[in-house]
Amino acid sequence: MPKAIWKDTVVAQSDETVMVEGNHYFPPESIVQEFFRPTESHTVCPWKGTAGYFTLTVDGQQNTDAAWTYPEPKEAAENIRGHYAFWKGVTISD
Repeated sequence: MPKAIWKDTVVAQSDETVMVEGNHYFPPESIVQEFFRPTESHTVCPWKGTAGYFTLTVDGQQNTDAAWTYPEPKEAAENIRGHYAFWKGVTISD
């Protein structure tokens, strides 16, 4: 089962991730909410839409904008609506 891990802590876990462009997108119910805080950062993908970012906080350490989601994706990316993906040192293990 894929897990998103940062600082030896599982921040998301699901056997129902969606792979898009080499990234596991975790369903919203699979994340550990206490580690996520929304930021003001946004990026725009031409085919997925506008992504919003989250800072992860584990044991008092922050990883700014380490997770993102598409809350209102374009039609082509509807399958990842509200799912979370990771970067910036967050590892994905199976």
